[in-house]
Amino acid sequence: MFRRFRQNRIDEKTRRIHRETTLSIADFILPLFIVEGTGICEELNSMPEVYHLSVDQIEPYLRPLIEAGLETLLLFGVPSEKGIEQAWDQNGVVQQAIRSIKENFSDLGVICDVCICSFTQSGHCHVGDNDKTIEILSQIALSYAESGADAVAPSDMMDGRVLYMRKVLDAAAFSTPIISYAAKFASGFYGPFRSAADCAPQEGDRKGYQMDFCNGNEAQEEIFTDIEEGAAGIIVKPAMTYLDVVNRAKQSSENRYPIIAYNVSGEYMLLRNGVDNGIIADSVIWESLIAMKRAGSDRIISYFVPWFIRNQERFL
Repeated sequence: MFRRFRQNRIDEKTRRIHRETTLSIADFILPLFIVEGTGICEELNSMPEVYHLSVDQIEPYLRPLIEAGLETLLLFGVPSEKGIEQAWDQNGVVQQAIRSIKENFSDLGVICDVCICSFTQSGHCHVGDNDKTIEILSQIALSYAESGADAVAPSDMMDGRVLYMRKVLDAAAFSTPIISYAAKFASGFYGPFRSAADCAPQEGDRKGYQMDFCNGNEAQEEIFTDIEEGAAGIIVKPAMTYLDVVNRAKQSSENRYPIIAYNVSGEYMLLRNGVDNGIIADSVIWESLIAMKRAGSDRIISYFVPWFIRNQERFL
């Protein structure tokens, strides 16, 4: 006797009964690019439906998304001029944004990316020395915590930054969680983001500190090292071509911490271009997001949040 699997797929009602993986708006974290100035809500040339926002434009942009259920943001600061010191200035663009968001939406979760690539002349995530860089990053993280951030997310891939950052935050009596980009690969999928954040390296590349995309075992070592150093959650970046890394971390008995997949800008544009040009159906967006959750992601950072909100009833 053979098994009749098709009876579980006979119509949409039956498929929903047997569906193992679903998505909700609570699964998502929305990235925002915050710029200096006023009255700025500028769609990016590199990414449609993604914007540069000045602090005064955050509230009107976010309100309909929050009313639709958005719970969490990931902030990136894009200064008008380069200079590392402004990254930890309490009048810096990210610090102002945190305070404004908390004044308008006190329950909204605010995670702040911690890196210096948008602030350095070189476009690199370090100042040439690993240990000096982690001191700077910890100072930035502390300034975000002081401004009211709910979590900080170091994305630089310097060694020891989680341990050092945890000590600095604890010494200042901040229990702010560290959500580490523990497995961030030297990927070709970051191009549109680097344009949006004005952080493309002026010379060389980031292969000396971001992970070799050939290495899965090393990714697990990076993940568990950051957890040992004090990370409260980890981020795998990119997502679509690294779901094996997500799944291995999720299945490991050593990991009891949230795993977040970052659906990065190149992945976003790959699908957007296909959909917008009529090459593929927009259901592939849903399919790819489902794959991230099915692989074991507890949350997904994605530029597709507005699309998801508009289209979720078609797929739920």
